[in-house]
Amino acid sequence: MNIAEPADEIQIIGLECFGHHGVFDFERREGQKFIIDLVIGTDSRRAAETDDLHDTVDYGSLAMAVKTSVERDPVDLIETLAQRIADICLADIRALWVRVTVHKPGAPIEATFKDVTLTITRRQST
Repeated sequence: MNIAEPADEIQIIGLECFGHHGVFDFERREGQKFIIDLVIGTDSRRAAETDDLHDTVDYGSLAMAVKTSVERDPVDLIETLAQRIADICLADIRALWVRVTVHKPGAPIEATFKDVTLTITRRQST
């Protein structure tokens, strides 16, 4: 992070969604739980000044947009899903960057494990 950039972050942690993503037929057919963590870099000074929701990233609306996106249009890879989510977050120009973690705790692995995750970080295009 550039020292001149604001260090403000909005976090949405543990957003539960049910999707039909995966490369195997049974994943597409039966679906499974996905958990999404978001960290959005923003400059919150204007919102703090005005006390107006229109001057910040509306995390309630963002959470619902992400949930809706995860729960429709299945894809094979969590990489594709994470990029889709990042694009949704960065559609708001007040989001300077986003870190998206997609958890797939029901991943088809024939071993004992707690979770599979992918984390990506994306910035606004300039």
